[in-house]
Amino acid sequence: MKNKYFIFALFLFMLVGCATEDSLDKYKNMTAQQLLALGEKNLEKHNYNEAAKNFEAIDALYPFDVTAEQGQLDTIYAYYKADEFELANATAMRYIHLYPRGKHTDYAYYMKGLASFDRGKTWLQKVYPTGVEQHDLAPLREAFVDFNDLIKLFPDSIYVRDARDRMIHIRDILAQSEFNIANFYFGHKAYVAAANRASYIVRHFEGSPQVLPSLKIMIKSYQELGAKKQAEDALNVLRINFPNEKL
Repeated sequence: MKNKYFIFALFLFMLVGCATEDSLDKYKNMTAQQLLALGEKNLEKHNYNEAAKNFEAIDALYPFDVTAEQGQLDTIYAYYKADEFELANATAMRYIHLYPRGKHTDYAYYMKGLASFDRGKTWLQKVYPTGVEQHDLAPLREAFVDFNDLIKLFPDSIYVRDARDRMIHIRDILAQSEFNIANFYFGHKAYVAAANRASYIVRHFEGSPQVLPSLKIMIKSYQELGAKKQAEDALNVLRINFPNEKL
């Protein structure tokens, strides 16, 4: 997945270079500081696409200026606010490649995670975020990896707490999706498939609300299959972890 975004980031770099070549005339008499100030002014006005162009111009005209790094960080943010999540993700990946242990690399990882987290959501889904587990979950899996990388590489970052909260949220969504499948199999009397899927949830989504109902599906599936030992083992796990629960 990282390779995918690195390749996309390189493509973005080349694309931006080509595209900017034809649109640099209006910026050629501006300094890097002026471009940065203009871009940040456009950010304040919520002109996010225009802001991204201003910051990209810094990268094209003044790649070695002291403002270049800040311009790249602002480009990530501008793309994110413009809902250009693929571009935000790729720009963040490029920044990480250039500054793997930089002062603001934790921010790049965080924004990369946010871009993956929000990618593919419609405006309506943002306002009413229900039934997310029914949609394409690949971006959420990518966001989980990004946030996990942030926490491992920068454990003292100010973004760790929010990243961890989002990982828990993602975990629960993924677990719910898996549970929906297990429940579907059970309802169609595909007990082996139901037990396997439920077992996967118990083993890989510890702490999620779906562990309890998954244990129940495991037990009932094994009972239907006549697998007494497996059913008893799963029942013991239920008794230990949820002593007040009944089938």
